[in-house]
Amino acid sequence: MTRRFAVGRRRDRVAEVEWLSGGGTEMEFETEAQRECYEDRIGPWMLEIFGDGIMTREDRPVIGVRHGSAFAQVGVVPWGDSDTTVTTRAYVVTDVELTPELLHYLLTRNEGMPFGAFAVDRDGDILFEHSIVGSTCDRKELEASVKAVLATADQYDDEIVERWGGRRALEEER
Repeated sequence: MTRRFAVGRRRDRVAEVEWLSGGGTEMEFETEAQRECYEDRIGPWMLEIFGDGIMTREDRPVIGVRHGSAFAQVGVVPWGDSDTTVTTRAYVVTDVELTPELLHYLLTRNEGMPFGAFAVDRDGDILFEHSIVGSTCDRKELEASVKAVLATADQYDDEIVERWGGRRALEEER
């Protein structure tokens, strides 16, 4: 079963994800470390933590999970030849005017975050992300990272839209 989620404002950010039971296209890895991290640790741990609620990309080592109004993507990216980073990213708000007041708000919220930080991408969309080192992460650290990103995006999207406008970054397409 394929679901489409519009994540951000640009069409290329639409994440087409297959439920884990899907299949067909072979995953492409850039390094052996990336393959090992994704297949031996991140994939199985995400399934243990979130069960059938996870969605995978068939073509890249990315796993999506939804919580409330947030959709986070966990990607395993090469870091040199022998290691990886595991980055969890959730778009929070799009189509918002980035006023000095809003940017100040985001920066001051970053100071108190135990995991991750707000950022603004090149299109002016607000996102929240956190990265950990693939070779040293464990299941508990991954769970804390993903849940922190999901909870933060789910909490702050409504507040930002209410105060500064824009729209939540996630809207399910039908």
